[in-house]
Amino acid sequence: MPGTQDRIAAAIGLRLISVALFGFMNAGIKLAEAGGAALVEILFFRQFGAALLITSVIAAGPGLRTVRTPRLRAHLLRAVVGLSAMVCFFSAIMALPLAESTAIGFTIPIFATILGALVLREPTGPWRWGAVIGGFVGVLIVTRPGMGDLPLWGAGIGLLGAFLTANISILLRRMGRTESTSTTVFWFSVLSLLPLGFFYAFAARSHPPLVWACLLGVGFLGGAAQFAMTGSLRLGPVSVVLPMDYSSLLWATMLGWLLFDALPAPATWIGAPIIIASGLVIVWRERVRHRRETATATALP
Repeated sequence: MPGTQDRIAAAIGLRLISVALFGFMNAGIKLAEAGGAALVEILFFRQFGAALLITSVIAAGPGLRTVRTPRLRAHLLRAVVGLSAMVCFFSAIMALPLAESTAIGFTIPIFATILGALVLREPTGPWRWGAVIGGFVGVLIVTRPGMGDLPLWGAGIGLLGAFLTANISILLRRMGRTESTSTTVFWFSVLSLLPLGFFYAFAARSHPPLVWACLLGVGFLGGAAQFAMTGSLRLGPVSVVLPMDYSSLLWATMLGWLLFDALPAPATWIGAPIIIASGLVIVWRERVRHRRETATATALP
């Protein structure tokens, strides 16, 4: 059907746009940190920009009354886990070259598979478990423990961020039964601003214009990327749009080279494809499982 194909093409396009925007946001994080901005300042502006965008869009569209929710406790838990994951990811971006921190972020589907099997009791066969093992082999190749090339604490905190983000996918799957995407994004942005605003009051300092531009850019690029990512999931299935995320390695490599004169280490060119292949196997097996369940449900009288 042409209409379906158009939606799929639009979903892929939006996902690629979100990946590019996140890539520039990550570069802005490193530039702001190099200019003297503290982690708390970067986090505050990231969420401030996102909150401003989502509030404006909701107010101009369905209205702020639509974000009322009886599940504030679930949103609070999502904000705590989400903000913790963001702290880890931003710390890893600041500590590691862009390509390496991006490659470590590719482990999110691997952790999601483990959590799906342990928490949601999802069927996980040898293909997925093999992909999990392969993915962690790729991580070992990228991080090169014991070689001293990369700060291991940076790689470790990046992996912790991926693990926490995988937990968020479990939370969002449960919340998605009653909460809309705009409601979830709104409450995450607003609730996380409360602790960040408190700490920002003590960490705020003056900066050159370029650093202020980077901080504002991190906020608006991150907010716009989140909208594009959300829109892609409305238009196309996860199994189609998720593989587009791996194009972020191209942006990380290009921006790392242009802005920081840093190219990925030879080991990253070996380990990153292994991690990507593991993620693609997981996505493929998820699609196969979904087709089988759909076929079984259709065959039932």
